[in-house]
Amino acid sequence: MNILFMGTPEFSVPCLQALIDAGHKIVGVFTQPDKPKGRGNVMTPPPVKQLALEKGIKVFQPLKMKNEETMDIVRELDPELIVVVAFGRILPASILDYPKRGCINIHASLLPKYRGAGPIQWCVINGEKETGITTMMMDVGLDTGDMLLKEKTPIGENETAEELHDRLSAIGASLIVKTLDELDSIVPTKQDDSLSTYAPMLSKELSAIDWNKSATEVHNLVRGLNSWPMATSSIDGKTYKIHNTRIASGKGEPGEIISLSPLVVACGEGAVEIVNIQREGKKKMPAADFLRGYKLNIGDKFE
Repeated sequence: MNILFMGTPEFSVPCLQALIDAGHKIVGVFTQPDKPKGRGNVMTPPPVKQLALEKGIKVFQPLKMKNEETMDIVRELDPELIVVVAFGRILPASILDYPKRGCINIHASLLPKYRGAGPIQWCVINGEKETGITTMMMDVGLDTGDMLLKEKTPIGENETAEELHDRLSAIGASLIVKTLDELDSIVPTKQDDSLSTYAPMLSKELSAIDWNKSATEVHNLVRGLNSWPMATSSIDGKTYKIHNTRIASGKGEPGEIISLSPLVVACGEGAVEIVNIQREGKKKMPAADFLRGYKLNIGDKFE
């Protein structure tokens, strides 16, 4: 099948590779513009662009989707189907309506739950026990199109959003191939809007840990914000990124260090063990190694 692929980040790469491996002809790739990265602000192409160029596929990086120039590219490529995976742009009706087989999106949740830009992270933050991938026909709404196939997966007790991201990316790659193989026989299912929830894009405003919350809520926040924007907390005027935690036992005032071996902090209900921590301007390290270099005491409080 002649496919126009639209995607940008690392999450999209296995899906593009899987379509290539399955023998589909990728007539072109749409991705977002290169962006400055690192301390030197070096202009860096998106991961999808890197793979496409390696495979000799034409790459397009339109600044706007709703204009004649972009539409002319779509007409020239003349795809039978458009596959969209974390592209990061809204497609106008003119593009959605062009391919005769429609536009299929891979969404990283079990729709209609967690529509929006941050489904993986919010599933973890909200303490969901399972999530998955949904393939769906796209329409002009936000993740509201008819569903095609789903695949569920459990979320581990200590699994971070980054770890879940990588697993879901692989699941999405296999599911899109299966979806295309079975496309003629799949009966699309309409979403029940009354069951929908929204997963907005993350921001750094979410980072500060509220130690008055329960240990489970704190633990889920730490997992959900890993690897961006990261959960943070301060002590003695210094800010720390908390990379990984585990549910622990113990009581104390919210934010109070109640053990140093391991490093355990009391919450409003219960406590969490800090497994990996990073002082501002320094590298991430295991809490035991951190405590060899930085003096903390039982009774000190994170804020």
